[in-house]
Amino acid sequence: MFSFATDLVSRAAQFLAATGREPGCVDDGLWTVTARGRIVGVLACRGGDWRLSWAADADPSLVRYAGTLDGDIEGLAEALSLRLGAPVRFGPLLA
Repeated sequence: MFSFATDLVSRAAQFLAATGREPGCVDDGLWTVTARGRIVGVLACRGGDWRLSWAADADPSLVRYAGTLDGDIEGLAEALSLRLGAPVRFGPLLA
């Protein structure tokens, strides 16, 4: 688990560097996606562009999500929870 978390933070830093923007911008953010007590992915926003990235062992029902990513994090958590049949939560990684 620690190795995955380290890899997740490293990838997040690479994403931030690739966008050329500094963390902490009002319209940017990075959230962990947790389900069943473990981190299964990351939700990132850069300049209004929302992206979901999944861990290699994330549940396929989550990975196949092709719905709207529009900044409604609570709505997204609800939609993903319905797909998984278990609560999905987002926690801020960077803001």
